[in-house]
Amino acid sequence: MTEQNTPEPTAAETGRIVLLTTSHRVAPGVLSWPAWQTLRTADRVLCADPHHPQLPYLHEAGVEVTPEVPDAHDLVEACAGGRTVVVLPTGEGDQRLTDGLARLAGSGRVAMPELELLPGSYDLPGARLLDLVQVMDRLRRECPWTSRKTHRGLAKYAIEEAYELVEAIEDGTREELREELGDVLLQVVFHARIAEEGEGEDGAEPFSIDDVAATLVDKLVRRHPHVFGDATAETPEDVHAHWLRTKAVEKQRASVTEGVPLGQPGLALAAQLVGRARAAGLDVELPRGEGIGYELLALAARAEAEGVDPETALRAAARTYRDAILAAE
Repeated sequence: MTEQNTPEPTAAETGRIVLLTTSHRVAPGVLSWPAWQTLRTADRVLCADPHHPQLPYLHEAGVEVTPEVPDAHDLVEACAGGRTVVVLPTGEGDQRLTDGLARLAGSGRVAMPELELLPGSYDLPGARLLDLVQVMDRLRRECPWTSRKTHRGLAKYAIEEAYELVEAIEDGTREELREELGDVLLQVVFHARIAEEGEGEDGAEPFSIDDVAATLVDKLVRRHPHVFGDATAETPEDVHAHWLRTKAVEKQRASVTEGVPLGQPGLALAAQLVGRARAAGLDVELPRGEGIGYELLALAARAEAEGVDPETALRAAARTYRDAILAAE
């Protein structure tokens, strides 16, 4: 008695299940051309979420959507005869359905349809920043601590986070650097969210994180005419000169010392003042006096002239001293 081999069902017989995923960070209705083609030619389109953001746009396009997702076995049967069924997963995904399909496929007892995962929209670079803005907005509305913070009340955290970022750059791991960059970014988003309310601590006009980003983009474009315009720059020094010239026109400052924050650490302040004077072509002799302050000023000027950041250099020496203390202990 010879065994008869039953031929495997073809795709034309078993059909196709398409899981059409979309990104909530992309405007609803903006779908790829393959997604629209699949939706318009499918035999059935299913969605368990009656509030799925894509539904109004599918309705507008004449795509009929059934507000349900059957279990895995029923879905496989719905594809019989070569039919194509498109499933729009919910925001949380349809774990029960995908697990059920995996069990059926693994059983070896069911002729499975072709299963395709079709991304209908993709995240662009920077898309997760939209999540950050959304989370910050909710925290500002619902968190007792976050909702009461002001620009002045947050100021100290910006300084702390900046120092922690510098420490991660100098001594930390890649993971620590990533985390500290996030903490600095939080300060920007937090302040921008407070500024959105406008009224409040200063009664000034409101602005949002989009306004902050737009201002920064405009500044970067203006100050890089060698990239976004017809100017030329062959060296980093040329780029720096473009930056300073453009900044001088924008700010219209009466003195090169304007905009230098006097509250910054002393060595950094001294180096920045020396650098401003040198860039402006001013030959200003360092003041002479008794005491370590004048000696430190001279050292900061020497460091700046040699292209060394005195704050960074002193921190490096201090860390070496710390290690020596630990060894002595």
